Amino acid sequence: MRPGAVAVALVAAIAAGIAGGYWWGMHAPAPGAESAATASAVGTTAKAERKILYYRNPMGLPDTSPVPKKDPMGMDYIAVYEGDEPEAGGSQIKISVDKVQKLGVRSEAAAMRTLDRVVTAVGRIEVDERRVFAVAPKFEGWVERLYVNATGQPVAKGQPLFDVYSPDLVSAQREYAIATDAMKSLQGAGEDAHAGMRRLAEASLARLRNWDISDEQVAALAQSGEARRILTFRAPVSGIVMEKKAVQGMRFMPGESLYQIADLSAVWIIADVYEQDIALVRTGAKAKVSINAYPDKTFAATVTYVYPTLRPETRTVPVRLELANPGQLLKPAMFAQVELPVGGKGKVLTVPVSAVIDSGSRSIVLVQLAEGRFEPRDVKLGSRTDSYVEVMSGVNDGEMVVVSANFLIDAESNLKAAIRGFGPSGAGGASDAASGASSGGAIAVAPGAKPASVGHKAAGTIKAVDAKSGTLSVAHEPVPSLKWPAMTMDFKAANEALLARLKPGDAIDFEFVERAPGEWVITKVAPRSAAEGSAAAPTSHQGH
Repeated sequence: MRPGAVAVALVAAIAAGIAGGYWWGMHAPAPGAESAATASAVGTTAKAERKILYYRNPMGLPDTSPVPKKDPMGMDYIAVYEGDEPEAGGSQIKISVDKVQKLGVRSEAAAMRTLDRVVTAVGRIEVDERRVFAVAPKFEGWVERLYVNATGQPVAKGQPLFDVYSPDLVSAQREYAIATDAMKSLQGAGEDAHAGMRRLAEASLARLRNWDISDEQVAALAQSGEARRILTFRAPVSGIVMEKKAVQGMRFMPGESLYQIADLSAVWIIADVYEQDIALVRTGAKAKVSINAYPDKTFAATVTYVYPTLRPETRTVPVRLELANPGQLLKPAMFAQVELPVGGKGKVLTVPVSAVIDSGSRSIVLVQLAEGRFEPRDVKLGSRTDSYVEVMSGVNDGEMVVVSANFLIDAESNLKAAIRGFGPSGAGGASDAASGASSGGAIAVAPGAKPASVGHKAAGTIKAVDAKSGTLSVAHEPVPSLKWPAMTMDFKAANEALLARLKPGDAIDFEFVERAPGEWVITKVAPRSAAEGSAAAPTSHQGH
């Protein structure tokens, strides 16, 4: 072969080899592609064949089965797959993110704050007990004349109140007068006789003074030496006559109170402070007082005593405050509003008041661990303001707590059902909990757990209305969120207003929740459109 032909053949062979390699590179599988495809197929199969843990009751009752079965109404039990079961420990509540948004869940971080607050209380003006004086003669007698004859009348110290006649008083005056005269006549006699008469005169004088006869009257008696038939009683202090029992001409006995006089230049306020606030009240603290009768005035008062007793009817502790009463504007028995500023004890860990659910025996806070995942915690609470409350244990600084969620309060909500299923243990230690299904509709529960109630929607036709028992029978269409077939069953109404305009034959759209196991409560009802109402009624299936 010629050299030129050989060269041409060689070039052709090389070109063919290059073309073949390019084709193989474009169509041959990449290294590891086969194993990746195999793994993907295996994963898809594994995902499609998730492990079934157990089967739960389709009506939400706390009943599970390890094998498929039907309930007494012929409904299939619902499978719960691996991954849908509650978290380890069983204390967490899982709800899908979209459902969290629909329910209006709002969270806020627990934070350190200073709880400066004002304790408010309602009180009443009372007379200062230390400024009340009784006029009660210590001898028997008769009221001859009244100078002060009306309750509420102001009197000045030393002002005449009434005249009295008393045989005992006349005898005592005569004894004193005789003893005084005898003592004067015996000045030149022996010392013993003079001393004896002087002692008799002093005893008579002491008797008169013990009967509250004034020094002025005694001096007049000593000067004149004559016993007076009538004696005048005078006011011991300045004040207001709070009580008058004296009547002109009446007879009185020793110790009988004829007048009661009160000095109202200063008064007391007895304020009723609630039990939870009493630890903040201190003796000597200053308070601001408002009186309904004088809305443009405020009065300054001082806490002088915290009573050692609690009134069980109102769960309040009486606190006494003192304040001046210039012009006697403050009248006994007036109502008063007391504002007592109390200082905090520095920064403390707090959460919003709305975050705390008080079950009566426990205080619970719902902590948001992640999106759609919550954990109930028992908390110990301390002092509080109108907006925040101190958390002494159960929550850490910075943890997110739920402060607003419609499902927590509407118609025995999700949280209430979950709380009923918790054990008696402390924070985060409950034994049963609700877990949201992957669809975000019904709540799946672990074996033995009590399911949480959430809202469900359905359509149907009213068969009967019983306003007396607050129930209605509805032939409803299938409920996808609970995987119920169409059937007829009884529902409770959340309130009487829902039944007001309902009657048999009405086609309705309604929402309902499970308030207790097997107890389904309608929370909202609306009439269906004409097109929807003309649809065939669901098959009747009595089950409740």
